[in-house]
Amino acid sequence: MATKLENYVLGKWISGDGEGQALYNAVNGDTLAYASTKGLDYASVLDYARKVGNPALRKMTFQERGLMLKALAMHLRNHLDKFYALSYQTGATKADSWVDIEGGIGNLFANASLRRKFPNTPFCLDGEGHNLSRNGTFMGHHLLVPKEGVAVHINAFNFPVWGMLEKIAVNLLAGMPAVVKPATVTSFLTEAVVREIVASGILPAGALQLLCGSAGDMLEHVYSQDVITFTGSASTGLMLKSGKRILEENVPFNLEADSLNCMVLGEDVTPDMPEWDIFVKEVRKEMTTKAGQKCTAVRRIFVPENRIDAMQESLMKALAQTTIGNPLNEKVRMGSLAGKNQQQEVMEQVQKLLAVSQIVYGSLDSVELIDADAQKGAFMSPLLLRNEDPFGSLATHEVEAFGPVSTIMPYKNMDEAIALSKMGKGSLCSSIITASGKVAQDYVLGAGMYHGRVLVLNSECAKESTGHGSPLPLLVHGGPGRAGGGEEMGGMRGVKHYMQRVAVQGSPTMITAISEQYQQNAKGFHDGIHPFRKTFEVLKVGDQLITEKRTITSEDIDRFADLSGDHFYAHMKDTDFAGTMFTHQVAHGYFIMSVAAGLFVDSYEMNPVLLNYGIDELRFTKPVYPGTDVYVRFTCKEKIEQEQRDEQDIPKGIVKWLVEIFDESEEPLVGIATILTMVRKG
Repeated sequence: MATKLENYVLGKWISGDGEGQALYNAVNGDTLAYASTKGLDYASVLDYARKVGNPALRKMTFQERGLMLKALAMHLRNHLDKFYALSYQTGATKADSWVDIEGGIGNLFANASLRRKFPNTPFCLDGEGHNLSRNGTFMGHHLLVPKEGVAVHINAFNFPVWGMLEKIAVNLLAGMPAVVKPATVTSFLTEAVVREIVASGILPAGALQLLCGSAGDMLEHVYSQDVITFTGSASTGLMLKSGKRILEENVPFNLEADSLNCMVLGEDVTPDMPEWDIFVKEVRKEMTTKAGQKCTAVRRIFVPENRIDAMQESLMKALAQTTIGNPLNEKVRMGSLAGKNQQQEVMEQVQKLLAVSQIVYGSLDSVELIDADAQKGAFMSPLLLRNEDPFGSLATHEVEAFGPVSTIMPYKNMDEAIALSKMGKGSLCSSIITASGKVAQDYVLGAGMYHGRVLVLNSECAKESTGHGSPLPLLVHGGPGRAGGGEEMGGMRGVKHYMQRVAVQGSPTMITAISEQYQQNAKGFHDGIHPFRKTFEVLKVGDQLITEKRTITSEDIDRFADLSGDHFYAHMKDTDFAGTMFTHQVAHGYFIMSVAAGLFVDSYEMNPVLLNYGIDELRFTKPVYPGTDVYVRFTCKEKIEQEQRDEQDIPKGIVKWLVEIFDESEEPLVGIATILTMVRKG
């Protein structure tokens, strides 16, 4: 019996008024549920997110938010069977569902791990600081703070789980709540996932709300601190983005639109090369995964004109091996489209394409199915079209059939391939399959500005490649022009979309106090206790040690050369230094760094420092000659919490230290570095 979906808003599950829109099983046509948002107060929904969810998330540090995402991912993994059972009813096979469900959960894990790149604060610095004065008393820096609004996500029907989780993972890590409006046709699966999220109690109140139905007048209640993301058709995206309220308030609007993605066979590839088979396999996968209902699916296939017939034959043989039908049947490799409406729309778009091309594989009228009824389900055959005149017949570069449909076209040389790829007017992704580095470079540099992502595929990486159509959490997902001009995910880049970048100017001491990260030339704290004797909690950013001096001798340099094996001519005292950058024997930079460690390390008794595990940004800025006295200014720069992996794990945190090495003149520095240590908690 069909159920009525509920909306999760204002901290509770609420049914919309009226019967609502009917949702159907894409495989057999049965009515599954009804969805309605009628009667909801959208202004109150957004206000609840801003006043309840936003303050709670803004108070949490990046580390806390990241651990929250990790806990959520682990919780959802305990309910995979329930999600898979519903996903089959969207027409997705097990492999399709894995991409949607476990790929979405993988985004939570990836963004949870991303917390390690952020400080243990609710905000963060962006980029490097800039000294704005001669004496180092005035500087500028960029700070990123979470916006005070709500992220409004309007998602497409093809990935009801991934589409939600890949977006909320980023805004939650940034410290912003979300209102999610999935496409209604597959919202029954999104609702099931949100029910588990709510039941877990992991997210603070107001952090996530769900609308199963129309978005109503919601976008008329947004304001400048909000962020809107939209995934879907370019025409709908443009209409929404042009809304009066959005333009008046300058609300950030990230648009990710369906695009005419292309795949290019390099002119160096012949049928006897492994790259030929890789190309065939990749095209078939991109045409049939999710029945071609992917914003990244390949729509245009470009092949050298002297090999197009052979490639067409190879693709036809590969597509003929694709079994279609009930996704619950283990023999099936391609399920149905998401519904009859989608099926009808794809057929209409194919008719437009047939004005400039012909079908060389598949049928519009019939499809052979396993364990399914073509009259009840939204099934269709994969369709491979051929356009002999890609420069003259433009519909192929303008019309997208959002299903298992793609068009093969010839090109004469790489310049033509690049020109054809650009005729899509901007896409989410493109692939070049080639064994030639020169071909790859020419294509990437020639076509890169028209694509959000370019995959270079050959026999070396094919087995481990995630493929043409797989956006990844740490890489940007989006594209220019027709693809929307936006970007999602992208690791730290994605998080910054939900934060406000503000330039802060002041003294280094003030910027240190604001950012909780020590800035060079800020005042340090000197309490007479060596910083290495302090536990993680006791240690403060700005705790500082000025070391004693040590005189560098020629004998020191000789011994280090013998010990290290580094007998570079500049370190040898019998070198003729005429024409070199030096006047006489100069100390090894690594020797000076070792001397610095000897000066600042408190090494005679056990202390809370567990280990030193790295050096960042090490620079040798001035030569050190024998007879020079050097000393170190050693300062606690930043503290980062670390969670305990188990009860046996030692409670600890990461501490970054600024190491500034001086000689008698004190200006400029001899060397500078950041060292990283693990420090025990008390």
